[in-house]
Amino acid sequence: MSRLILFNKPYGVLSQFTDRGENRPTLAAYIPVPDIYVAGRLDLDSEGLLLLTDDGKLQARIADPRHKTPKIYWAQVEGIPDEAALEMLRKGVMLNDGPTRPAQARIINEPETLWPRHPPIRHRAAIPTCWVELALREGRNRQVRRMTAAVGFPTLRLIRHAIGEWTCDSLAAGQWREISRRAG
Repeated sequence: MSRLILFNKPYGVLSQFTDRGENRPTLAAYIPVPDIYVAGRLDLDSEGLLLLTDDGKLQARIADPRHKTPKIYWAQVEGIPDEAALEMLRKGVMLNDGPTRPAQARIINEPETLWPRHPPIRHRAAIPTCWVELALREGRNRQVRRMTAAVGFPTLRLIRHAIGEWTCDSLAAGQWREISRRAG
């Protein structure tokens, strides 16, 4: 049996078990399980679902863009995107490292299962915010943030809600759960 751990990564935690001398919070403070590895990272300032496993084949299937595992993100953006901006996200956006693959994009209500972020995002009374759900099948560095900025709506808060069939539903920030599964 291989191990699969679902972890709801809080804001400000590195997606690795060690930090070389900068003394930032890491996964080691949350998950006391030896010999597991992250299958796809989240930036320090992003939150949500991380998958960790001891199965190298599963790790590759989840993390490698060739397998096109869908990843669903909730992005709180500055402003209210119009249909034209959403359509640009759906068709793919040109970034400095080339065009993105088409994505599913839609405006959603603030997620009911949302946990508080510490520290909270900056709030400016004169500028509204909105939640956008994006489903991607690739994973470039800071891709969602760069995509929303490219269409004129910078991301203020970013949460990965799902990877394939797994979600961070029922996991509070900083909590993890292990799922038993067959290797391979």
